[in-house]
Amino acid sequence: MASDKSFLLIGALAKKANTTKDTVRHYDQLGLLKSRKRQAGSRFYTEFHPECVERIELIKSAQTVGFTLNEIKDGFNDFYTGKMGLDEQLNLHQNKLEQVQKQQENTSIMIELLTEHIKELQCMLSNSD
Repeated sequence: MASDKSFLLIGALAKKANTTKDTVRHYDQLGLLKSRKRQAGSRFYTEFHPECVERIELIKSAQTVGFTLNEIKDGFNDFYTGKMGLDEQLNLHQNKLEQVQKQQENTSIMIELLTEHIKELQCMLSNSD
């Protein structure tokens, strides 16, 4: 079988996507990346489609705003197979925005509580001297 030069081996993909081979393997196992197996002699290699660089960047961006890998996987698969329409995509993103905003509110409350507690402890510490 002739190798398509546009496909990338795991090391090249990891380097181009600024990530690790372990991350690429994990994403591949979850079905988030387009890959194929190629035999060279007695060894099998996994080759990745060049668009995987963009997919990895998209995955990392989605994780940054709170999407889980399973949510990303479901969204990718449904989007690429045409099962997820624009209305569903909009709904998914609106729901995730609401979740992230709630997390932000909870984080702000925790910051206020911790800041106040630190001030109280510092005051107690300075009074004990």
